[in-house]
Amino acid sequence: MPGSSRTARRASAAALVLCLCVSLLLVVYPVYVIRPFRAQGARELAIALAVTRFHYPAALVSAAAALAALVFYWRAQPRGWRRALAAAGAASVCLLAALARVNIYELMFHPDAHPEFAAASRTKLDKDEKVIAVKIGGSARAYPVRVISYHHVINDVLNQVAIAATY
Repeated sequence: MPGSSRTARRASAAALVLCLCVSLLLVVYPVYVIRPFRAQGARELAIALAVTRFHYPAALVSAAAALAALVFYWRAQPRGWRRALAAAGAASVCLLAALARVNIYELMFHPDAHPEFAAASRTKLDKDEKVIAVKIGGSARAYPVRVISYHHVINDVLNQVAIAATY
């Protein structure tokens, strides 16, 4: 039955490669689309958000399929470097499934809990730079949109009132 063994090897290898591609797409595509300082189209953003909604369960299914394909490949493939390559591929799919669990946006857009301030006369803002201004009582602060666009949230206390500047 050398023909059926070869067919099983090819099918298992193809399944492993497919699982690896799907897992890689599930993790990389949303990060590529939803990254700082990049304009996104409405359609690609909608797709990226849909992928992020289901990427962890889909990555788990892909990892289970990769492990099943590895078992079939392992049985059909005589000992050798191809077994090790198949095991590395299945391990990569499992690693990508674990990475799908990480909320990368919390790592990319961490709040600035300790903002630094200077008097308006000492700032290096362009004359046309946009700011979000907050005034509570006699105290006022201005948060440059350029800074907020990186952090997305600036946690601060102004005149003994906790505020979160965001947009």
